[in-house]
Amino acid sequence: MKTASALLSLLAPLCLTAQHGTAPDSFVWQTEQFADVRILRYQVPGWDQLSLQQKQLAYYLNMAGLAGRDILWDQNHRHNLQVRRALERILVGYQGQRSGADWEHFMTYAKQVFFSNGIHHHYGNDKHEPGFSRAYFEGLLKASGATLSGEVLTTMFDPAVDAKKVSLEAGKDLVKASAVNFYGPGVTQADVEAFYAEREKQDDPARPLSHGLNSRLVRGADGRLQEQVYKVGGLYGAALQESVKWLEKAAAVAENAQQRKAIDLLIQYYRTGDLRTWDEYNIAWVQDTASSVDHILGFVEVYNDPLGKRGSYESIVEVNDPEATRNMLAIQRSAQWFEDNSPLLPEHRKKNVVGITYRFINTAGEAGDAAPSTPIGVNLPNANWIRAAHGSKSVSLGNISEAYEKSAGSSSLEVFCHDQEEIDRAKAYGALAGKLHTALHEVVGHASGQLEPGVGETDQTLKSYASTLEEGRADLVALYYLMDPKLVELGVMPSLEVGKAEYDSYIRNGLLVQLRRIKPGKDIEEAHMRNRMWVSAWVVEKGMKDGVVARVVRDGAIYYDIRDYEKLRSLFGDLLREVQRIKSQGDYAAGKALVETYGVKVDPAVHAEVLKRAEKIRTAPYAGFIQPRMVPVTDAAGALIDVKLEFPDDFVQQMLYYGEKHSFLPDVN
Repeated sequence: MKTASALLSLLAPLCLTAQHGTAPDSFVWQTEQFADVRILRYQVPGWDQLSLQQKQLAYYLNMAGLAGRDILWDQNHRHNLQVRRALERILVGYQGQRSGADWEHFMTYAKQVFFSNGIHHHYGNDKHEPGFSRAYFEGLLKASGATLSGEVLTTMFDPAVDAKKVSLEAGKDLVKASAVNFYGPGVTQADVEAFYAEREKQDDPARPLSHGLNSRLVRGADGRLQEQVYKVGGLYGAALQESVKWLEKAAAVAENAQQRKAIDLLIQYYRTGDLRTWDEYNIAWVQDTASSVDHILGFVEVYNDPLGKRGSYESIVEVNDPEATRNMLAIQRSAQWFEDNSPLLPEHRKKNVVGITYRFINTAGEAGDAAPSTPIGVNLPNANWIRAAHGSKSVSLGNISEAYEKSAGSSSLEVFCHDQEEIDRAKAYGALAGKLHTALHEVVGHASGQLEPGVGETDQTLKSYASTLEEGRADLVALYYLMDPKLVELGVMPSLEVGKAEYDSYIRNGLLVQLRRIKPGKDIEEAHMRNRMWVSAWVVEKGMKDGVVARVVRDGAIYYDIRDYEKLRSLFGDLLREVQRIKSQGDYAAGKALVETYGVKVDPAVHAEVLKRAEKIRTAPYAGFIQPRMVPVTDAAGALIDVKLEFPDDFVQQMLYYGEKHSFLPDVN
């Protein structure tokens, strides 16, 4: 069901307010705040210095990414596209009263759904709760000419139906407990594990496939399990065909032969769904180190699958920031030093770290699982064997970090820091500390360590704990080296005060600040939140015994005071050694015990105190972005002469524009 083109054409000019050339000091970084979300914008430094060919390439890649936007919505829940299109229809066509408490609650709900690419929270995984009645919503539907089935309405309004997008609760059937649309009705966790165990037996141990990455697993008419593969002519075929159209244009203007090879392989992968072609594409993509415009595109990250197999659709178009990259090049060049001097067991260190490419980039456009909420750093590919044999690419999204810095206040520091010294250190060094943590996490952390002979891909052996253990492992590498004088020697930070600022921040966030994102009575389930919790809780438990860290209660409020940063560094190193052992040996029992003991349960009393204290904070705990729009400029003869950037300033209208211009799937797949 499409929204009305005529009405949307009236909205589009409002959505595309041009800000081209706006001075940084007058740029509006934050446009609004609702529920637990801030809506931000970002600039794209260096865009005007790109050649016309490079701008074309970025435009075509961005259009290819937007073409698959519907895919993520459907992956997140089977009813999401129907719900989204009903919301779009109401927002465009409803002629009734657009004021009052019910309408305001409806607008908040619509924004939450748009922000999350579905009816479940983008990070917490709980279903959004409408602040209006079902009867009121049915009235909006009727007045707008929209319809939803009783099943869809029940899913929206009954808290017990599909309550959690991704469940990682130990002891449950994770497939049946998760509402994400990666598995068909009646498929169980045991079914999935048995199905892929058979597939994995046929793998070349040196080049195992990423089984399940690009498919939905369902029961066929004969009751047997079968994969519905994402490909042209298969599941999500219409969207992938549109993406291929733009990728072919991108290949024609690629910056070099290696980049063209990678894009051609991605096209082949979209057409065939062949996972070996996906591996070949990743190898070719890693080997393209010369291009100024790059991309992340496809079914990539597996966080939304409770079993860590199936990739969510995402797109990021990147423009290299050569100056910022040069400033951090010392980290990339010292990768072998970091590996050789790590606290890992000798047999778990790589003897030859190969192919690490690190860049500071500026994001030019994002879609799918990268928008509106976006990462600030990425390290790919995920396959361990490719990383070991061919290397990896790491990027820090510089303009995204800048937008966070420009829009953030200091109220959370004032509420959660132990003393003025901690506040002052955070203000002086916090931004640099965060950037260095991201760089070390992506460049050194994910690229470090090796599996023992005979241990397969760890997302298979560590199952639902693989993602949080890997993110925690990379965090621990970053934390360990942030207090190393080597970073001062390399010239990437002025003193160890930067490392101290990050230690303060990590413990403060892992044990206190991030709890404001959790609803009372809930466990922590998101992989990154879990890893911050188990890393912090483990080292604090050990450190409190020896006076390394103190838990201070003042006026009923809890604070953490680090008394010995060097000894805390040693504890981070001890934990890193153990987590690498778990990964290197595929020790599922130890990994589960670590995460479940330290990273899942929330102390209700501490949680209540944090939530009460957090009421003083003026900024919402989550943030995401309105995307720039790339606008082709042609001459009188129709020839392309430029691609301009416009910076929309209305989140809902961008969502409506996307729904009209970049939607290629039917309501039900």
